[in-house]
Amino acid sequence: MAVQILTVESQPFAENSYLVWKDGSPEAFVIDPGFEPELIEEALAERGLKLVALVCTHGHCDHIAGNAALKQAHPEVPIVIGAGDAAMLTDANKNLSGPFGFEVLSPPADRVVGEGEMLSVAGVALEVFEVPGHSPGHVVYVIRETRPVTVLGGDVLFRGGVGRTDFPGGSFEQLKAGIQRVLWPLPADAVVYPGHGPVTTIGHEKRTNPFVAD
Repeated sequence: MAVQILTVESQPFAENSYLVWKDGSPEAFVIDPGFEPELIEEALAERGLKLVALVCTHGHCDHIAGNAALKQAHPEVPIVIGAGDAAMLTDANKNLSGPFGFEVLSPPADRVVGEGEMLSVAGVALEVFEVPGHSPGHVVYVIRETRPVTVLGGDVLFRGGVGRTDFPGGSFEQLKAGIQRVLWPLPADAVVYPGHGPVTTIGHEKRTNPFVAD
């Protein structure tokens, strides 16, 4: 069965949440629920899908803001995040909402993941890789069963850019090294679904991205 990915853009930060499911399956999961969880609920209802997991690439507030509302509506659904960013869920200063003058709090993680783990959600196999630099515990999820390969990348690699590294715990050197280690070996046509902006491919970024191009 083909894997479907729907982009749900949340304001005010134009953050990309992704609804992911397999054709013919009643189950779906969400990558990085943003500030407008009602849009995710509408997308689920329109397609007759049951939410089975909230899967986060990292703990910054714009990528976890929808966790609380969705968890309240679906209490059985686990929240999954990289081990290094789990503390951000419940700490407004660490997830950067506090420094920006508001408070975003998520329920704590139900499961933390790390490098080399395989996560099976809604019948989709996600391979976990740690790519710190934008945040200390940022992870990306790779789906190898799709054609082309799919990267659910959060704020690591954008079309023509990379994630900010000036936040606490950020490091451009770490981020660049992680991109080269984890993403560059993937097929050139692998599709990257980023946390902000349009989709891109590994090959395009290797050729043209001014921050990390070969």
